[in-house]
Amino acid sequence: MSKSEDALREAFAGESQANRKYLAFAAKAEQEGYPQAARLFRAAAEAETVHAHNHLRALKGVHGTRENIAEAVAGETHEFKSMYPAMIEAAKAEGNKEAERSFHFANEVEKVHARLYEQLLAGLGNAGEVYAYWVCPVCGYTAEKEAPEACPVCGAKGKMFRKIE
Repeated sequence: MSKSEDALREAFAGESQANRKYLAFAAKAEQEGYPQAARLFRAAAEAETVHAHNHLRALKGVHGTRENIAEAVAGETHEFKSMYPAMIEAAKAEGNKEAERSFHFANEVEKVHARLYEQLLAGLGNAGEVYAYWVCPVCGYTAEKEAPEACPVCGAKGKMFRKIE
């Protein structure tokens, strides 16, 4: 791998993290009654997304939908089979309940994501129903078509779920 590719991967990771962090900062600013700060955080987050997408394109990291879905399945599967179990064990060993809970939620949801991607890949190209997904704001559980009464991972009320179209 070249130095440029290493730098693009590092930049992609940094810009991606900045995007997520700034969106969290925006939500906090809104909660605290600072709408202008929230808007600037959201604007900067969007700019970071532009940067991240540019870096990913330069890495030739976006392919056809079928290949992108297969890559997503592989990534989600790695997370729930290898990455998060080790993190959960480390958090348990340290007695860090908050980290353990966060890792547990993510691990359970990554299993769902892998399954959803696998189903999508299996039916890709077949004319079928296009529907919304619903995401739990507490753990990230993702449901098809409608929100459940309660989240099967964390127990949050279904009415809290966010509709994604």
